[in-house]
Amino acid sequence: MRRRSTSFLFSAFLAASVASLSLTAGSALAQEKTKIKVGVSAGNAEQIFEVVKKVAAREGLDVQIVTFSDYLQPNEALSVGDLDANAFQHQPFLDSQIKARGYKIVPVGLTITAPLGIYSKKYKSVDQLPTGAKIGIQNDPSNGNRALLLLQKAGLIKLKPGVGENGINATPLDVIDNPRKLKLVELDAAQLPRSLDDLAAASINNDYAAQAGLSLQRDTIAVEDVKGRYANLIATRVEDKDRPWVKKLVHAYHSDEVRNYINSEFKGSLVPAF
Repeated sequence: MRRRSTSFLFSAFLAASVASLSLTAGSALAQEKTKIKVGVSAGNAEQIFEVVKKVAAREGLDVQIVTFSDYLQPNEALSVGDLDANAFQHQPFLDSQIKARGYKIVPVGLTITAPLGIYSKKYKSVDQLPTGAKIGIQNDPSNGNRALLLLQKAGLIKLKPGVGENGINATPLDVIDNPRKLKLVELDAAQLPRSLDDLAAASINNDYAAQAGLSLQRDTIAVEDVKGRYANLIATRVEDKDRPWVKKLVHAYHSDEVRNYINSEFKGSLVPAF
């Protein structure tokens, strides 16, 4: 009688354990996302993600595209859970946001390189810029640094040794040589295209330039190298970085279909970084 009771109890325990494991596995499967929200900048990034969305759908992932008109909201929205991922920024910008706001956000895959340009409606080359010309640059640390490096590359200014590279962002205070006495006007990145009429030239990010009808090939007097550390990326919260849906999203973006679309649609103004 005792043996039967022991055997019965063991069998019951085993059955309960199997059932518990099955429920846990089923619960995990049920929780795996098939619909996600991805934040992008309006314009070129949004166009590309329409193609990504189609590719992802074939892998069983429904991507809802959420557009933003500035660079501060997408990381905040991702951090608080309003988004599952975003795709609008490069690594130096993400690093600066993490440092300033403590976000637990990580990159999971590269997207495009969007070369920064110095745009002008009044001049056709940097040589034409007059003494005392007003030049608009971004007021956030990473893009402002990027603008100053581009002005230095164009021979318009010289920065202190050791700033501008290796994670040390340059500011207008780091300019040690400015032979044309250019006036550097710091503005929010989204304001620069609207302010271009009042400036001799301005450093404008690719997506904002496209929204304003500006062309990298036609309207710039200086252009950043297409290969560098300013490749844009897909980012997620740290706890999500290894989720299956993240791999599907990155795989969809890195598809030949998306690569071919970028190359044919943008003809060098945007370049695949993957």
